[in-house]
Amino acid sequence: MIRVADKFLLFVFSLLVIVISFGTLLLVSGVISPEAMEPEPVWLLPALYSVSAILILLSLRFLYLSLRRSRSGAPSIDQRTDFGDIRISLETVENLSLKAASKVRGVRDLKARVRVTDAGLEISIRTVVDGETSIPSMTEEVQSSVKGLVEDITGIPVSFVSVFVANIVQSQTFKSRVE
Repeated sequence: MIRVADKFLLFVFSLLVIVISFGTLLLVSGVISPEAMEPEPVWLLPALYSVSAILILLSLRFLYLSLRRSRSGAPSIDQRTDFGDIRISLETVENLSLKAASKVRGVRDLKARVRVTDAGLEISIRTVVDGETSIPSMTEEVQSSVKGLVEDITGIPVSFVSVFVANIVQSQTFKSRVE
């Protein structure tokens, strides 16, 4: 709810700054002459005070929002136990996934991404394979290895592990020269 209010305030602040900037630009460019404003309307001075006060308050609010520290920090998974709360960062789960996948033969360059859903964790693994191992059996082994290690160590159920094979590593063959 506060974020919606802050977005609305930012919208109002932006509109006020645009109107004031546009008016100043018209005054400076000579489109509106200061002499035309000579007989000041009675409502102009209180309106200027009000707009100035609103701009100052909005500026202070946005300054506070930009300087305050985020309470949440890194994205994490929160669990409650009998002894207290546990927070496990998503980076930790990603590293566990990479550790499990790297133990599978034939897997090379690895990247992991973790999403938290109601059903459990959804882990996506991106890899490059060596081309000498059967891809279906290797990816199935990666899936079971990642699911087992993450569930054993974190205690969080893994609902889905997807493996994306991005490429095959080209093995370099060297011809021996016989002279």
